[in-house]
Amino acid sequence: MDLLNLHGIILKSADYSEYDRRLTVFTLERGKITVFARGVKRPGNRLMASTEPFCTGTFRVTEGKNAYNLRETEIDNYFEDLRIDLPAFYLGTYFLEFTDYYSRENLEDKPLLSLVYTSLIALLNDGFDNDLIRSVFEIKIISIEGELTDPPRDREFLPGTIHALRFIEASVPDKLYTFKVNQEILSELRILSDYFMKTCVHREFSSLKVLDDLMTP
Repeated sequence: MDLLNLHGIILKSADYSEYDRRLTVFTLERGKITVFARGVKRPGNRLMASTEPFCTGTFRVTEGKNAYNLRETEIDNYFEDLRIDLPAFYLGTYFLEFTDYYSRENLEDKPLLSLVYTSLIALLNDGFDNDLIRSVFEIKIISIEGELTDPPRDREFLPGTIHALRFIEASVPDKLYTFKVNQEILSELRILSDYFMKTCVHREFSSLKVLDDLMTP
């Protein structure tokens, strides 16, 4: 069988049998795919660490009838530092879950793949507020999928908030996290992202509930 080199990120990883895992991988070349990692749970298997969520890199697979089989990996980023920061970890998990919601089987979506990767990188940057990263991610992912509505008309927003909103809409994903805002504008961006979420996204995310519970005093 031909070996395919697919570049992407693991969105989900679940035990499939005693020794196997079933992965959901969002790839540049083929969109979201299912990959079986057979035997990776056996003691000493060298691929075990590269079958966890967040792992980003090259996945060498063979194509089966309904799924792919993992043969080799070349991981560029394990995002290990996210695992020692609970708020960042659950926010990153939320990004993966949200990406899984919007991504489609065998349908390329380079902007979405770029967004989730760039947003995870931003979480590793102590200079960025997690609330800003979350707002930017939520607004941009809805915009990428063509579902962003106009801001609510029952209140006025600061010019700086509207400018930030338009910047998020217009920017390519890898240029998104190049600005900072004051607390007042950040608060309004949170209001906007909450509004867009309630208006455009009809889905509850389990990781977001854990995150909100974690952040509630």
